[in-house]
Amino acid sequence: MASRNNSKIAEQTTEERIKEAARKVFQKKGFAATRTRDIAEEAGINLALLNYYFRSKEKLFEIIMLETLFGFMQNLAFIMNDDKSTLQTKVELIASGYIDFIIRNPNVPLFMLSEMRANSGGLLKKLPIKQLVSNSAFLKQHRKAVEEGKIAEPHPLHFLMNLLGLIVFPFIGKPMLQGISGVSDNQFKKIDDAKEEVYPGLD
Repeated sequence: MASRNNSKIAEQTTEERIKEAARKVFQKKGFAATRTRDIAEEAGINLALLNYYFRSKEKLFEIIMLETLFGFMQNLAFIMNDDKSTLQTKVELIASGYIDFIIRNPNVPLFMLSEMRANSGGLLKKLPIKQLVSNSAFLKQHRKAVEEGKIAEPHPLHFLMNLLGLIVFPFIGKPMLQGISGVSDNQFKKIDDAKEEVYPGLD
């Protein structure tokens, strides 16, 4: 019995080690330039063992990105269900948190774009975005703002998706935007400073 438990712990440890190694390599090289061999070397295992746990680089990337997004969703849920903060404060915190999240996880926009291109509704099915909005303080405040004429978009989920989409586009289009403007990576990071002026006047 003890031997079986030790085997299960070792298996979980190996899985986590592979995922942690993959996060580091994807972060450093990006998805396209990463080879499964790179991940195996970072994890200190052979390629056959990595293939045993994860069938492909694509599958490993999907698992890591979904886990990362679920972590972000938990923080988002806390913001959206805070009865004490205003809708404007919620929008500012969501925007601020999302920008910080993407800066820490630059592969997330690539994952989201590829998921939406492959299956437009797939990402919504894999992530509890609809459930997150339903019955939240954010939903009630959004409805009130629509009734008072402060917000034109009547659907709260569309409003939220539009907000997140506006934030993620500069990161997806970073190479093109840098090519047009000639700004460096350090200058591009200063986009973080602009997050304080998101949707003013919602009070």
